[in-house]
This record gives sequence, C-alpha cells and structure tokens, in this order.
Amino acid sequence: MPEGQPEVVPPDGLTTRQRRNRPLLIIHTGDGKGKSTAAFGLALRGWNQGWSVGVFQFVKSAKWRIGEQTALETLAELHASTGVGGPIEWHKMGAGWSWSRKPGSDDDHAQAAAEGWVEIKRRLAAETHGLYVLDEFTYPLNWGWVDVDEVVHTLANRTGQQHVIITGRRADPRLVRIANLVTEMTKIKHPFDEGQKGQRGIEW
Repeated sequence: MPEGQPEVVPPDGLTTRQRRNRPLLIIHTGDGKGKSTAAFGLALRGWNQGWSVGVFQFVKSAKWRIGEQTALETLAELHASTGVGGPIEWHKMGAGWSWSRKPGSDDDHAQAAAEGWVEIKRRLAAETHGLYVLDEFTYPLNWGWVDVDEVVHTLANRTGQQHVIITGRRADPRLVRIANLVTEMTKIKHPFDEGQKGQRGIEW
C-alpha cells in the first residue's frame, strides 16, 4: 500500500470519502507483546480527534494500574477543564465496573464480564463513544463468559461512527471474519524467556 493508496478498490458503489470514513472493527491478537499498547496508542489518536473514548479492561485487576490509564485519565481531565481533545472513560472489571454499585470479587469474574458486555451493548445502541477499547476481551469470549455469536451480531450491526478495538490472544475466527483490520503480534524474543521480570515503563 505505497503512499497510503489501497491496492484494490471494490465495486461497492461507495465514494472514496464514504469508504474512508466507515467505522472499523480492529483486532490485536497473537502471543507477542504490544496488543494493548497499540490499542491505547489508537485511543490517544481518538482523543486528539475529539472522539469520546471508552476503555473497558476485562481481565486486569482494578488494583493493577498501568501507565496508559494515568495518561489517558489526565487527558480526560484536560478535556473536562479546557475542551481540548475528547472525553475518556476507563473501566476495569476487577473491582466491579464503575457503573455497578457492588464491589466485585475474585469469585464473580464471569458475571462481571457478562455485565460489562451488557453495558457495552447498551452504549453501542446509544452510540455513546466514537472509539471502544475492549482490552483482553478475547479471554472472556474464549472462556464462555460472553457469547461469541451475540458479540459478532452486535458488532456487525452497530450503527453510527463507532470504532471498536479488541485485544487478546486467540481471537475467535468468527470475530476475525467480520473485522476490518486484524494484526497478529508474533513473539520472536522476550526478556521473560531469560527470567527477567517486567519493568516499569515497559510493562506498566
């Protein structure tokens, strides 16, 4: 795709502008590092465009605070005080979703994941966000906590200009089939292989 020019122009009757502005379903999968990092980088771009961004972390504990959360929440505060960029919401499953009154525990992750998906469905129907980051969402799908066919139907039929990014290993083939952009992160080498633990600024 030299100079950003597509190699194929499908006979779909759409103008270049219409085709360019279609909402995308994006999947970052594979065993390599960088799936979530790339998704949060896209969230930064969305903020810069003034989009409403919703981040939903499905596996990481609420006690685990990564650097991107602090950065994006700081940008959310900047937007609230100055109007620069767009609004950002960040939700974690580990201690109960922020819209849920119950605290959550280690024993009800399946229910929490299902509740998170119900809320995302509600927001998609209301066209709440311009960009949804469903971080590590492949895992509750693979574990049977959330129905894959329902997710596929909902995402394939979402209305408006809503981009969705899903991260996590072993993305279901049904999701891959309807996605517009799929990237597989392939591990070649990793410090973990040499017994090195995660570093500040690299892993979080």
